[in-house]
Order: sequence, then C-alpha cells, then structure tokens
Amino acid sequence: MTSRTAQRQRRQRRVRKKISGTSSCPRLSVFRSNRHISAQIIDDVAGRTVAAASSSEADLRSDATSNKEAASKVGQLLAERAKAAGVESVVFDRGGNKYHGRVAALADAARDAGLKF
Repeated sequence: MTSRTAQRQRRQRRVRKKISGTSSCPRLSVFRSNRHISAQIIDDVAGRTVAAASSSEADLRSDATSNKEAASKVGQLLAERAKAAGVESVVFDRGGNKYHGRVAALADAARDAGLKF
C-alpha cells in the first residue's frame, strides 16, 4: 500500500509530463503544507522563478495561514507580482493536489486579480 505522499508525487509527475511553462506562458505551481500555502510562477525553459508568494511571508503571517482566506490573499499577491513582472497568462499546476479548498481559493483569487488561465 502506497502512502498518501507517494500517491501525490505520482500525480505530480503525471501532470508535469504534460504541463511546461514558457517565457510567454509560465507555469503557476502551488505547494500546500498543513500550515502554509505557497505558489510560484516558473519559466521552465529559462529555469527561473518569475514571481512567488507565500502565506509564511511577514505581511501575510499575522492572520491564520492555513485557511481559504490566507490562500486567496496569496493568490491575489502572486497575481499582482506577476503583473509587475509582465506576466498576463499562465498554465496552472496544482502540484498533485485536488482542485479543491485552499488550492481552488488561490487559483480563483489569482484569476480575479487578472491572471488568465
């Protein structure tokens, strides 16, 4: 019987085979832990992170960091930083997690703030 982490990593590899970020359309990658949520916008061709945001940052850490409100704040902040870096559209990489709860809240907030995916 495989562990929950191993199952998530298998899903992650399966998704990453199909999804790749380019300079014109980078990849929005989400990492979810029990305590925090973080996201990066990655250009896989150049191998660099264009923008990043996390609930463990000092200005977001004052409130609860492991709920949907914190995830939506991270999504909004990430979208603002992406716009400042000149990124308009991305491909979404849920990181092997279900598109549900905190992951969906982050994605919806990023869409509302102007990212296209």
